[in-house]
Amino acid sequence: MATLESFRPRLRDRAALGGVVPPVSLLLVAGAAGLLVGSLRSEVFAQLTVQGLALGAVYGGLALALVLVYRATHVVNFAQGELAMATTYVAYQLIHWGLSYWEAFFATLAIAFVLGLVLEVALVRPVQHRSVIAAVIVTVGLFILIDGVVNWIWGGDFKYMQSPFGTKVYSVGGVSIARLYPGMLGVVVISVLLVWALFRFTKLGLGMRAAALRPAESALVGVRVDWMLAIGWGLAAVLGAVAGLMAEPSQFVLEPTLMQPILVYAFAAAVLGGLDSPAGAVVGGLAIGVSLNLVVQYVPSISSELQAPFAFAVLVAVLLLKPSGLFGHREVRRV
Repeated sequence: MATLESFRPRLRDRAALGGVVPPVSLLLVAGAAGLLVGSLRSEVFAQLTVQGLALGAVYGGLALALVLVYRATHVVNFAQGELAMATTYVAYQLIHWGLSYWEAFFATLAIAFVLGLVLEVALVRPVQHRSVIAAVIVTVGLFILIDGVVNWIWGGDFKYMQSPFGTKVYSVGGVSIARLYPGMLGVVVISVLLVWALFRFTKLGLGMRAAALRPAESALVGVRVDWMLAIGWGLAAVLGAVAGLMAEPSQFVLEPTLMQPILVYAFAAAVLGGLDSPAGAVVGGLAIGVSLNLVVQYVPSISSELQAPFAFAVLVAVLLLKPSGLFGHREVRRV
């Protein structure tokens, strides 16, 4: 009789962070080498690269949340950014009530997990098996609802949170790097690695991967598919909360529109890497973050106001030229 362990060989090639295609690996190595050479030759280039990697990690974290939901339900969650923004406001409120930043950080992650799970059970699950467009409409409605609730509770004026990493600036080889950016990068990377370890090395992670990729077969071997998908939404909400909490220090203020431009960058990152590839989401986020920083600095005709249109152009170009993304898998159907 089939068991959950029988899924492991079939899922091994599609591990939690996805497979890497050799030509893509060469492209990544070439890009990393170019960034290294540029950083060694120019202090400004090095500063922009570090800052871009930190911001790109935030984009990649939110993109990974989008990919987790898409792999589980084949629905693009348009409310992912607003959910991240709302949980950032929750952290702000907890700090206002007397918690330290990191106490509020971990409490917010727990709240985000429960919130994501409840939203999937209460709003998404009832329409999930009806049609994709119904589920998409629900996520768009969530976008509007969350934005309205946040404005109603906290108002639309700017809020300020303490910096989690302080204001210290390091000097490395003559390059000045604010502690904020390595801190942002480190927190997001650790979060992504923990999610990867959960999917790769635990029975719960195996069950979630099986439920997302082979729901009917998983149900036959005893996997509670609906609950696995709900947990996936919870984890996506946690990653979104991490992205929101790390995005706020780089923006210096907290406002209801905090995550809206970042959601555009995250969509571009997810599409660039491949909507079915968690690894692609992270790599795409880093690539988008670094590219935006360097393009604004070195291309005179593109200013910071054109960052979002540039990311949208990348998204459209990838959809036209390689819809599956750099790490995505083409869907093959038998007829």
